[in-house]
Amino acid sequence: MQATPREITVPYRPIPLPIPEGIKPNEFFNSAENLHDLVQNNGLLLTPENLLLYRKALGHSREFDTSIIYNTSKCILDPLGRPARRTQVPPPVRQIWNRMNQIIISYMLEQYSDPDAWLVLAGEASLDPTWSLTSPGVPSIRMLHNHFIVFSKEELRQAKLADPNNPNLTDGEQHSLFAEHMPHVYREFFAKALDFDILQAVDRESTKIGLTGYPQGLPSWEVRGGVTALQDIRFWQEYDMVLKGFLDFYRTFFGQVSTRNAPMPKQVYFPDQVEQVLLFNNDFLKTVKKVRDRCIGDPKYANSIRWQPAFKQLIYRNDEGKLIVTISQNSVGNAITELLGVVVNRVPDAAGYAEIEPRLLERLCALRQLLVEADLGMPVKNQYWQGQGAEMR
Repeated sequence: MQATPREITVPYRPIPLPIPEGIKPNEFFNSAENLHDLVQNNGLLLTPENLLLYRKALGHSREFDTSIIYNTSKCILDPLGRPARRTQVPPPVRQIWNRMNQIIISYMLEQYSDPDAWLVLAGEASLDPTWSLTSPGVPSIRMLHNHFIVFSKEELRQAKLADPNNPNLTDGEQHSLFAEHMPHVYREFFAKALDFDILQAVDRESTKIGLTGYPQGLPSWEVRGGVTALQDIRFWQEYDMVLKGFLDFYRTFFGQVSTRNAPMPKQVYFPDQVEQVLLFNNDFLKTVKKVRDRCIGDPKYANSIRWQPAFKQLIYRNDEGKLIVTISQNSVGNAITELLGVVVNRVPDAAGYAEIEPRLLERLCALRQLLVEADLGMPVKNQYWQGQGAEMR
């Protein structure tokens, strides 16, 4: 079977809250009112730290689809001032969030144990203020949230082939800067900056999903010990180190694009490696110059640049059943699933969503009970969860 990205269609239940006249949708979605509605209509579980587990009514998968959002909408009213990645989250909150991640991923791998039948993934994309709120493609909720998704591989086999030139699959031509123009620099920086015990660097071929041929050319690490390693706090510390290394590389690169011979960015995590591997590397700085020159002469290209760090980071199971960690640049418009070559065409279809909703909720409610038992929050009760079982009350 041809290895190529696949496109599936998923129905969703339209958001029942009307958008006030004179406000753009992506401005309204960041409001406290919309986040209150998210809790009331989709909330499953809420922790004292404001971590909200919710069903993805506007989701990616018919099989399993949920998210956790760090809901700071009432305590931080400035959307651009809210935490947008793990490194900005207070340590006590991150501790709870990591435990929730560990339980959810373990549940997914237990329920969907056959790697030949199911594609399992978890991860997040950055939502930091890289664009103005009114720009097209800005994330609908500008707060840290992550995704837990399972796809049926049989559905993907039967799905139509996606256009490989879809800009969302190529990260808007920006991913090629790192992985194609200077892959040796990119990988050398990660290798020298990151010292791991649990994560082990792996070659790109072993990370690919056979059906789609993705991911393509990204730095990747195998989780030694598999799902058991997720119970070790060292794994989550190393998972954060991957992000920190990426942030240093990204900030250094685009800092040099913005200002020729700029000083090292402030508060980098790995200053020695930034100085030795990046700021004195001719290939790195040649690529910087090409991007800077194009920005000066091409306003449309310059406007497309994500000047601040923008990323997608995943934990997923490959075809061999191994857990893989990878990270990529994040362009405007692309979904986290597209990192693995899955394009999701979401269509408003309340009746179609109603057909898949009972099975989705059955699994989400079982998962929620595991989180409650682990002292990771209390159930959210609303009009949709009535009658779903004693644990729902």
